[in-house]
Amino acid sequence: MKYVDVILPLPLNSLFTYSIPETLEFSVVSGSRVLVPLGRSKKYIAIAISIHENKPAFKVRPILDVLDKAPVLYEQQYKMWQWISRYYMATLGDIYVAALPAGLKSMDKYKPKTETYIGLMQSYQQEESLHVALRTLQRAPKQQKAFIEYLALSHWDTLEGSSPRLAIQQIARDELMNSVPCTLATVKALIDRGMLRQYEREVGRLNHDVMAISGAVKPLSAVQEEAYQSILLQFQEKNVVLLHGVTSSGKTEVYIHLIQKAITEHKQVLYLLPEIALTVQIMERLKKVFGDRLGIYHSKYSDSERVEIWKKQLSSHPYDVILGARSAVFLPFQCLGLVVVDEEHETSFKQQDPAPRYHARSVAIVLARLYDAKVLLGTATPSMESYYNAQTGKYGLVSLNSRYQGIQLPQIQVVDVKDLRRRKMMNGPFSSQLLVAVRKALQENQQVILFQNRRGYAPMIECKECGWVPKCTNCDVSLTYHKNLNLLTCHYCGAAFTVPTTCPNCGSTDLKGMGYGTEKIEDYIREEFPEARIARMDLDTTRTRNAYERLIDDFSAGRTNLLIGTQMISKGLDFDRVSVVGILDADSMLNYPDFRAYEHAFMMMSQVSGRAGRKGKQGLVILQTKNPDLPVIHEIVNHDYFAFFQNLLSERNMFHYPPYYHLIYIFLKHKNDDVVQGASMQFGEKLKQWFGDRILGPDKPAIARVKNMNIRKIVLKLEKGINQKKVREYLLFAQKQMSKDPRYGALQIYFDVDPL
Repeated sequence: MKYVDVILPLPLNSLFTYSIPETLEFSVVSGSRVLVPLGRSKKYIAIAISIHENKPAFKVRPILDVLDKAPVLYEQQYKMWQWISRYYMATLGDIYVAALPAGLKSMDKYKPKTETYIGLMQSYQQEESLHVALRTLQRAPKQQKAFIEYLALSHWDTLEGSSPRLAIQQIARDELMNSVPCTLATVKALIDRGMLRQYEREVGRLNHDVMAISGAVKPLSAVQEEAYQSILLQFQEKNVVLLHGVTSSGKTEVYIHLIQKAITEHKQVLYLLPEIALTVQIMERLKKVFGDRLGIYHSKYSDSERVEIWKKQLSSHPYDVILGARSAVFLPFQCLGLVVVDEEHETSFKQQDPAPRYHARSVAIVLARLYDAKVLLGTATPSMESYYNAQTGKYGLVSLNSRYQGIQLPQIQVVDVKDLRRRKMMNGPFSSQLLVAVRKALQENQQVILFQNRRGYAPMIECKECGWVPKCTNCDVSLTYHKNLNLLTCHYCGAAFTVPTTCPNCGSTDLKGMGYGTEKIEDYIREEFPEARIARMDLDTTRTRNAYERLIDDFSAGRTNLLIGTQMISKGLDFDRVSVVGILDADSMLNYPDFRAYEHAFMMMSQVSGRAGRKGKQGLVILQTKNPDLPVIHEIVNHDYFAFFQNLLSERNMFHYPPYYHLIYIFLKHKNDDVVQGASMQFGEKLKQWFGDRILGPDKPAIARVKNMNIRKIVLKLEKGINQKKVREYLLFAQKQMSKDPRYGALQIYFDVDPL
């Protein structure tokens, strides 16, 4: 009798053993999926790990079916899963759930995902009939506004007779509703009137329209060629090389040449980006060079497409290049030769919730090592850990210190808003210097980016009489006002509430929005510059894949000329005609209660500044702050990353933070605050017996209640050289002991290794 050890898609770390019926004995292979029973009636798709003849000491049940003739999980992938499990203290079951697309874990056959699209009825595809429709809608202003917005988005508003000047675009229903904004009822009314039609369109299948023939690779400039050769030279001795190149220095072209070299050597390439938004621009550049050798993989695409890409990677003709966000590290590769981690400093590479809480950069390095592949980390603002590793010789280091074609780095002007407000020279979010610069840029047919790292209309509303602020009923946070939706929403649990007309505390009607979100900035800009063609890029406007693409495409093509956004606009986007960037509130980033606040602020402000002046003349950045004398502000102005690194490094060493110390955050959660308080004290005392003053806490985090779960946090600081394996054994043992206490049956304890 043969047996098989399997991983189940459940938060369990141990393998489960099943017997293999004789009829299936020669069908099961390591890495294949098998259907197994669990409990009285449940069935799960498990992954076979090892096949053996060691009869267990307990009664085992037989597997029910074999779903694959060949492995869907390669040996190197499983070894990577094991490393993630050990290092991040995550269960193999959680890793299985995170790694495989739903269509490979579910017993239901996956189906192509469709989205609802809106089209113009044929009877209205004439200029005259459109005018008739608009007149008909005069007494239905909401429908008229939605119809006009649809015509603009789809380019039907460019009709001349029966021929549009611009190519007609297909518009998703959600995209239209989000853009207006309007309700489903408004769209349905236009459909019922016979003006619009509704149809389903399959989404995903990115590469059905990709050219099959690869294009030519552009020649490198002298500076780029020097960097390219230096990287190849360092790859002879180092497995990981950091490419530190200033914004717009041409790092992407260097990546393309390295990818081309890997392909000619019959190797595969994984190209990781931190944000889905970035894949839109990079994808177009890579498609022109690599054609149908390129595959795209991230969470915005349909599950059916992700299943197909996974299966293609297992086939005899896999993609040579995979471009994707952090989840792409889990894909199967047959002959991986190079991993590029672009914008390696970005916090988006770290998975927060749910488990496994891995960092894609670290996992990519481990994956590359398992394939004997090389890793290139690229950025204009390296993370402290990566730059420290490069400075100390663990990684190779190559620098690109000048912009492509000699374009100067942007001039950064610091505006002291505290002084301006004291002298009554600034009332609102914009200084006169910024308004003048924006007006000049628009008059000269240039583009502008305004960076405000808060979405919504106002971060909170407040009663001017008694100071009451509405808070989420599920979380320990104030609610954000979204004017377009006319709702108060919680950015932690997603709960939405109606906007009160009177204060429930004192009855006053004097309720005002406090602070500025991107929505409010957009309103101000529309009043100040009615001629501007404005777009807003934040989480609220980019909920669909098409929304990302359209916003970026419209700004790239000049159909919009003023872009307002949160941190997603700072992440490596390349626009030719941006001459002015405004950083509206530097202090909100600098004053965040976290030891990484200055690091993250430096990166975000340096990156968003780098969007200015990428082609043509030098760009201008207006940086508004109440603290112009802070050293970090001067380092941003001078584009002096090395000085910033040196200054911050001494602080990190003094206070026992990375890169000198290794951090593990331990979180405890429970619905009852008294229970989690008692459990955290008991858990903290147990850990202090082992780790001494390396333990800090337990304390309440800045947000101490999320989704009705009360939270406590313990910090473990570990010096270099400590036995990490032993540390994890102690932590997991303590966690297991706590779980046996009947008082803490519903207590959640989890670990965040290398937190950001």
